[in-house]
Amino acid sequence: DADEVFTSWGKETALSFTEQDIREKLEHFASVEHFGLVVRAKGIVPCKDGGWIHFDYTPDEIEIRKGSAAPTGLLCVIGANLNVELVEKLFEG
Repeated sequence: DADEVFTSWGKETALSFTEQDIREKLEHFASVEHFGLVVRAKGIVPCKDGGWIHFDYTPDEIEIRKGSAAPTGLLCVIGANLNVELVEKLFEG
């Protein structure tokens, strides 16, 4: 059962980021021993330059783009043996 293998972490956020901030944070997920095995991450966050950043992560691809606004920033990370505390700290700013 997938619920027994995978853990998810999600959070609303008002913090703003640059596209480079998001890319660097997503690249950290390659460090399996620190974050667990992240199989998916996605989100919509305010951009420091205005507008909104939409992002999608899988182990093989990082996609970052500008997109439509959302009522609030949303972050979601899914993985096996996920270190939720470390993921939380990564997106604190």
